[in-house]
Amino acid sequence: MSTPSWLVAKPIAHRGLHDKANGIIENTISAAEAAIARGFPIELDVQLTADNEAIVFHDFELDRLTGETGLVIERNLSVLTGVGISGTMGGDKIPSLKDYLAVIAGRTPLVIEIKSKFNGDMRLTKRVIEVLKDYSGPFVVKSFDPDIVAYLRQHAPNITRGFIGELEYASKSDSFLAPEQKHRMANLLHFEETQPHFLSWRVKDLPCASTYLSRLLGNLPVMTWTVRNPEDRAKAEKHADQMVFEGFLP
Repeated sequence: MSTPSWLVAKPIAHRGLHDKANGIIENTISAAEAAIARGFPIELDVQLTADNEAIVFHDFELDRLTGETGLVIERNLSVLTGVGISGTMGGDKIPSLKDYLAVIAGRTPLVIEIKSKFNGDMRLTKRVIEVLKDYSGPFVVKSFDPDIVAYLRQHAPNITRGFIGELEYASKSDSFLAPEQKHRMANLLHFEETQPHFLSWRVKDLPCASTYLSRLLGNLPVMTWTVRNPEDRAKAEKHADQMVFEGFLP
């Protein structure tokens, strides 16, 4: 399967075209509409609810982006979709993936990131596949978790899939990963199982062997994240095929 041409055609708005100073918050419908108004594709994150539904939300916890506390996965969809996003001027609430797609309605391409705790739980991936069966707009799906990418390859081979990588995995959210897991992911040692159609790589790590060889030998496009300044943009233009950006208009 070849990657869609739009994947490398125009920079991708990270979690929508959000602008906190003007009350447009990440992964909201308002941020999506702002991206659509400027003609940008959208990258978005999905999380699992207690009742095995998918919502558009980045964090595992509610604390940073809402007035609530606790884990997303401990609440049902009907509760979460009633939770307001802090700082929004448009009255945004957490959207379900299904409702989000209904609003986008094919008006711009989507890059859907499936969040993971690397524990073998495929409930969210299964639900994303189910929801996307009824969506006719352009999209691709990606994840940091090789097991999720491998699951997509096996159970939804018609979906364009990508692997998100970096070299160090040194953030707090990666602290539970074993050194062997980090080495495997940083060096694409899962490639035989995942066979991604594209890579999404941390801009600070470019250039590196994984992306260089994938582009040279595998003809895999590389998008890079998250580009926020001129230095990162120059690196993206030299060592990648596309960028996921925020904080400026490219």
